[in-house]
Amino acid sequence: MSIQAKPGQPPQSRIAARAATSPARRMSVFDRYLTLWVGLCMLAGVLLGRLLPEPVAALRGFELSHINLPLAVLIWLMIYPMMLKVDFAAVIDAGRHPRGLLITLFVNWLVKPFSMALLGWLFFRQLFLPLIGPAAADQYIAGVIILAAAPCTAMVFVWSYLTDGDPGYTLVQVAVNDLVMLLAFAPIVSWLVTGASGLAVPFAVLLHSVLVFIVVPLAAGILTRRALLKRKGKDWFEHQFLPRLHPVALGALLLTLALIFAFQADNLLGRWFHVVLIAIPILIQVYFNSSLVYGLMKLFKVRHAIAAPGALIGASNFFELAVATAITLYGPESGAALATVVGVLVEVPVMLSVCAACNRTRGWFEAA
Repeated sequence: MSIQAKPGQPPQSRIAARAATSPARRMSVFDRYLTLWVGLCMLAGVLLGRLLPEPVAALRGFELSHINLPLAVLIWLMIYPMMLKVDFAAVIDAGRHPRGLLITLFVNWLVKPFSMALLGWLFFRQLFLPLIGPAAADQYIAGVIILAAAPCTAMVFVWSYLTDGDPGYTLVQVAVNDLVMLLAFAPIVSWLVTGASGLAVPFAVLLHSVLVFIVVPLAAGILTRRALLKRKGKDWFEHQFLPRLHPVALGALLLTLALIFAFQADNLLGRWFHVVLIAIPILIQVYFNSSLVYGLMKLFKVRHAIAAPGALIGASNFFELAVATAITLYGPESGAALATVVGVLVEVPVMLSVCAACNRTRGWFEAA
């Protein structure tokens, strides 16, 4: 039985009603063991890169305007189903009780990229410089900045589910971040990378990445959503069409990870000590930002079902965009690309630990 929000209900109730009419939040066996599949795909990618170097090199060289086409297609297939969920009516409703959304935006765009630039400069330009050298330091700083400037999108729905987050509001937070990313990602990356590392950032190439990996799937999702809602109705769209695309998105995610790790196999195995060093500022940044969002949510009395997904969005990254952008700017074997891949490597176990912390502290919010 569907639950409809009444005209007199407050905006928050309308979002809750919208969430109640969405497909039941049941995880399939495949979804439940997503961590295992992610780990296996990472391992498979490294093995492919080592055992089949020539085919992997051929895939790596298949580029158009500095963009790797196989990677672009996989990322597009993964992002497009998520973009279909962008509901501008929900964004308008959330704007009427915006505390959770404003906190998420504040940390994602005014704290996270800048704190990561500071941490990257501190660790790679100061503490680790004798171990890695100045050239690698610049590359690693660029990579972690690109990683931090791209807030998480698709995977955050999995993390939100694990903390019993409000699916409607999680969708709003992700959708608004995607819209901000259209305008903010390229200038923030260009300015911070140039200032913190001294590397040149070809702005036109960066704009190509934003166009291919954000604008195209977002526009396609909006147009498809509008057309199908008009022709088939909301019930068919949410209960039949979107579930059919879920395995496509997950399959594209796993193949993307395998391809990324195949491209970086030599770097990961040949520079394993650098991988450990790169992981340190990334881990600090993840826990710092998630704690900051979570603390601000509690301070401003935001309910737990919004606070937990907000903390997870603040902690995780749109690593698909980050890796593709680093490869586009500096090449698949660059230190910048390696730094973004290290972000992928640590993301799943770290995000599971953040989920566990949010679940253990649920009582803080219930009591408030």
